[in-house]
Parts: sequence; structure tokens; C-alpha cells
Amino acid sequence: MSEDPYGDILADDTGGRHRGADRYPKVAARPGLELSHRSTGLRGRLVKFTGELVVLEDHRGGRHTFEHHPGAFAHRGETVVLVVPARPSPASAVHRTAAGGVVRSDAPARVARASRLWVEGVHDARFMERVWGDELRELGVVVEPLGGIDDLPERVDEFGPGPDRILAVLVDHLVPGSKESRLADRVRGPHVLVVGHPHVDIWQCVRPKALGIDEWPDVPMGEDWKTGICRRLGWGAPPEGWRRVIAAVDSFADLEPELVGAVETALDALAPPDQTP
Repeated sequence: MSEDPYGDILADDTGGRHRGADRYPKVAARPGLELSHRSTGLRGRLVKFTGELVVLEDHRGGRHTFEHHPGAFAHRGETVVLVVPARPSPASAVHRTAAGGVVRSDAPARVARASRLWVEGVHDARFMERVWGDELRELGVVVEPLGGIDDLPERVDEFGPGPDRILAVLVDHLVPGSKESRLADRVRGPHVLVVGHPHVDIWQCVRPKALGIDEWPDVPMGEDWKTGICRRLGWGAPPEGWRRVIAAVDSFADLEPELVGAVETALDALAPPDQTP
């Protein structure tokens, strides 16, 4: 696994952001395509592509998320621009998911496995369904909201993790020195994976441009974060704010890479040995 569970969130430093896509050969971004990221030299196979984000898997199995710009990647030594592959015909047995993956259209959902993905609240669970629902059903993984993680150690003990009962926990505000990081350190083990993002709340994992705002406002410590956000953005009460937030998310390109990397790491850990997301 990669030492950084969130991947490498790096923009190309070659000026590719401002170059026209027609300056480079176009290559269909199909899973398994061998690529190298020109500014870092990292090489790997393509796992997912949204048009804006590229996920590569290196030879050790670590996953790295990059922003996509024309000329940021090379294929077989040639600088290229990646493009979304042509849509499969209606008769095709596969389709592309909101998370950028490819799953079989005609495959039934797996029977739920004993392993679980825990998230902090209902909003987190809705994000998992909206973006990763197809992958979760194909893997047979159930998402369970916890309603907070203050009692996480006790909940983990009750769950009884084991080799066939893997537990992954997605945590908000997982930064050094935080309450969340201290709780995570208490429960991590060979069958318990805790991943997360640095943002205060799952709402903040939505990219501002997806919501039509320049940035998320700052809310002073001690003030309810969702209430403060809604007041500063003129969104009314938190329920109205939530409707705006969830409606802005169509795929994982609308989410911050830290959340995407954390969820991808969790799905890797929860996937059956013969199947990866």
C-alpha cells in the first residue's frame, strides 16, 4: 500500500494547465493503461479517470490521485492527453460508475459480506451511495453510519474484527493531534483500517466549484459548523444546505481528492481477495 493513504494530489508543473489539448496525441483512458506522471516520474496503471482526476496504481499496489491536465502524463514515452473512452453500446455488459470505475451491468449485487464500511453519519453514507454505490454492491460491502465516533473503541470491540470480518472506518477531520486521530490510534489493527480526510465535515469534501462558490467560508471554533456555513452562504437552515451539497455531487470529480483517496483505500481493504474495486 502507499505510505500516503490519500495519494499524491499534485498538479503538473509543466504548464499543461494552459496548453491546448490538441497539442498532444489523445489516448483513451481505459483501466489498465500504463502511464507515467511527468512531473513526479511516478509510473503505474490507470485505475480511474473522470476527466479531471487520474488514479494510478503503482507496482506495489499503492494508489495515487493526480489532477489531469493536457501533457501531464506520458504513455509509452510519449506525452499525451487522456480522453474519456467512447461510451459502450447499450448491449455492452459493463458501464462506468460515478466513482469512475467499470462494473458489469448484468451482474447481480453480491450477498452482503461480514466486512463493513463505517462512516460517521447519514450524510457520509449518502455520499458513499451516490458516488460508490455500484462498487459497494458489486463488492457486497454494507455502509453503516455511526452517529459519531466518541464510542468507537467500544463499537469495534462489539463488532469483533477478524480475517473474514474486516472493518474500515471513514473519519472526518483525521489530522495529527485531533480527537479523531487519537480514537483512530486506539482501534487500528490487522483487521481494522481507519481512513479519513482533513476537513471539518463531509460537506467540505465537495469542491467549491461544484457548488458555484469560490471557497468554503471559515466558521469560528465553538460555532455549529453547518449552521455557520449556511448563514454565511445564504443557504437558510442546514437541511436546505444539505440539499444543495448533495445535489452538487454527480461523480467523484466533484469531491476533494483526500476523500476520494480515503474511500479507495477502504474499498481496497474490503474487497474480496479475488476482486478489487
